[in-house]
Amino acid sequence: MKLRLLILALGAAALAAAQKYDGPRPPKADLPYIKHASSLVPTEASEAKEEKGKKDETTYAIPGAASTARTPLASPIFILQAQKLNAQSLLLYRLETRNGRREITASPKKPMQPIRMEVSRLDSSGLYKLEVVDSLEPGEYSLSPEGSNLVFCFQVF
Repeated sequence: MKLRLLILALGAAALAAAQKYDGPRPPKADLPYIKHASSLVPTEASEAKEEKGKKDETTYAIPGAASTARTPLASPIFILQAQKLNAQSLLLYRLETRNGRREITASPKKPMQPIRMEVSRLDSSGLYKLEVVDSLEPGEYSLSPEGSNLVFCFQVF
């Protein structure tokens, strides 16, 4: 009897803690959107080109000097309707603009360091919220699934 009451109490607590998301929903699945009040701005989806360099360096380059997706928010929130994409695997990186393109370089001595984010499931249909923990400086950034060259770029201005 006590076990049954404990299970009911835990279930009630879980339901009370769940929040109902009533904000805007992404029109396309597997594309992160920047949340701006009641509207969503799609990130720029692309594929990073991998280039091997000297001293075991690898550079990942994205065409174009600046992203078409822009936000003034230093701590943006992203909304993602996940179908094939794993929201938990998305990592956030700062990009450098060089020679008319955006890039990031990694080596065994200097691995890429992702920027901290919190990922929350908003409902059972695969809707997620990704929140940047620390404030971002103005510049170019990319969300990328771990182990993939797929990138979702945006600019903080």
